[in-house]
Amino acid sequence: MAISIKTDEEINLMRQSGHLLAKVHEELHAALRPGISTLELDEIGERTIRALGGIPNCKDYEGFPASVCISVNNEVVHGIPSSERILQEGDIVSFDTGLIYKGYHSDAARTWGVGKISDEAQKLIDVTRESFFEGIKKAKAGNRLHDISAAIDKYIRPHGYGIVRELTGHGIGTSLHEDPMVPNYRKLTRGVKLQKGMTICVEPMITMGSRKIGWLEDDWTVVTLDGSLAAHYENTIAITDGEPEILTVI
Repeated sequence: MAISIKTDEEINLMRQSGHLLAKVHEELHAALRPGISTLELDEIGERTIRALGGIPNCKDYEGFPASVCISVNNEVVHGIPSSERILQEGDIVSFDTGLIYKGYHSDAARTWGVGKISDEAQKLIDVTRESFFEGIKKAKAGNRLHDISAAIDKYIRPHGYGIVRELTGHGIGTSLHEDPMVPNYRKLTRGVKLQKGMTICVEPMITMGSRKIGWLEDDWTVVTLDGSLAAHYENTIAITDGEPEILTVI
């Protein structure tokens, strides 16, 4: 495992990249409404990324055809935008996207409701988001990587939700995916020791029902096998001498 330790200058560039990405997510959220297609949202995302001086890092990544992964309801991640997928009142939608700015990647995901959603769906979204913040309480130099994983697991389990295991967070920097992998569930091993200059993406992917998932025939879209709703929340963070810094918020 080769983990890249970033200099202060590199983290500053990643901070700039992350702040631009936060603006992209603001635009996507503002555009979300019943009747819009996921392709229209992808076009808004790409247009915003490029207008800000960034390059979409999802587009053409291992053949992915869009700039924003847009996953609806029981789709966990990597949903492909389509002009035929029209959002309806009550849907929940996960946006997972990133950009490259001055050679450095940022990556973040958010799940939001379309119009009025059920209390159960809102709770899933809220708990998924909060599990991220519980996890990064452990994202401090000297702690172990899997302390983050265990904290997410501990927060989620009392709610009875499923935690996706086949997909994890990851390191990030001049590449979108770097070492180490960042699981969202408790592991027997402790993982690597965290140190200042590490930059990682923490991204719980949580299901309302069973954690079992599958891939659609497009080889990208990941869905819950039982059809239950799924939510996703992610930020790029930097390990510091003190509290972790979330790079993908303004």
